[in-house]
Amino acid sequence: MNAVSTSTTASAERPHSPEFDAVRAAAERAAAAAPGVRAAGGAAIDAALRTAAGLLRDRAPRLLAANADDVAAAEAGGMAPGLLDRLRLTPERLTDMATQLEVLAATPEPPVQREVRTLPSGERVFERRIPVGVIGAVFEARPNVTVDVASQVLKARSAAVLRTGSAALGSAQALVEQVIAPALRGHGIPAAAVALVPTPGHAGAEALVALPDLVPLVVVRGSGEVTRKLSALGATAGTRVLAHADGGGVLYLDASADPDLAARLIVEGTDRLGVCNRLNLLLIDRPGYERLWPIAERALVERGITPSLPPHGHRLGHEWALDSGSEAHVTVATVDGPAEAAATAARETSGLAATVCATDEAAATAFVDAYTGTGVFWNTTTRLLDGYKLLGLPETGINVDRTPGPRGPVTYVDLALRQFVVLPPAS
Repeated sequence: MNAVSTSTTASAERPHSPEFDAVRAAAERAAAAAPGVRAAGGAAIDAALRTAAGLLRDRAPRLLAANADDVAAAEAGGMAPGLLDRLRLTPERLTDMATQLEVLAATPEPPVQREVRTLPSGERVFERRIPVGVIGAVFEARPNVTVDVASQVLKARSAAVLRTGSAALGSAQALVEQVIAPALRGHGIPAAAVALVPTPGHAGAEALVALPDLVPLVVVRGSGEVTRKLSALGATAGTRVLAHADGGGVLYLDASADPDLAARLIVEGTDRLGVCNRLNLLLIDRPGYERLWPIAERALVERGITPSLPPHGHRLGHEWALDSGSEAHVTVATVDGPAEAAATAARETSGLAATVCATDEAAATAFVDAYTGTGVFWNTTTRLLDGYKLLGLPETGINVDRTPGPRGPVTYVDLALRQFVVLPPAS
């Protein structure tokens, strides 16, 4: 991860507003707490994560009540079913969150320092991982992400400033106040190490990426339009932004696809419609279309999903998960073989993830080798492109950059700075 500017010019020139002042106050609290996080050490952080897991279970009724208020308000406001699904907490989801915290706490950390080489003159070169200090996060109205991001940032020995979607603000406040803060205090870590922006609205997100002096790195999740805007604002201010923008999984049914497996992958890829790695674009090999389409159509209809067939009135990679009220759609198109399927998947979508369903190994290998996106799968669902499912760790988001840097599920290992240390020759 590259070093970032700490210039205060952008924030100094920005007109102050209540939202900006609220974000800066949260960032200042987190910055004051950051040295305490670094000094606490791994044992204390891991202990706090285990305590937080226990509090998620013990205080479940309070957390569910706060979330129920958020869900009721969102329903009254006409929120679409797919977004409501992301907003809703259940006892099972709280249990999953607790389990992930315990797994993270038990995960051995990579070495803080590794030896690189000895120079011809005898000096020893080491590479060291050091904390960023304060890491911001802007994310959708999805309460579990509050805990996912906070835990990853803490494990990376930094403090966090969190800004969630307004619909989930009550749930996020309950999670921070009832779970994260007491867990930190209980192990001698400043509770302010996880600061929640208390004001809703996009102005808070824009303010968070404009404070490189306090928050040099911000993880941004959400719709492509919003994340691209925040990335541009962050670049102007001198803030490093790790953006999780567009999503949308692709399933390619090769002419050799097993029909039962094809149907199962469609069902598995549409279990939740409001998430980024769901089935979004279905590509079918022309030679197998007459055999495979009736099976695919039946699987979609049984799921209550409407296929969007040619001629399309939208771009091929249109992300249905972000189309409020129209989430229950999947785009369908035909292609000529695995090479064209891979090229289409990479060109028309964000390049998040694609699956090839094939019994022909040569066809599957051709697709895997040609696809340049973040995750590629053979005979299994793109829903596996998730930090916990792939790496056994919660994630801060999935980065789909086409340039070097953290790519795919971003975890605490990616949230550190690289420092070179040169020491005298060994005696």
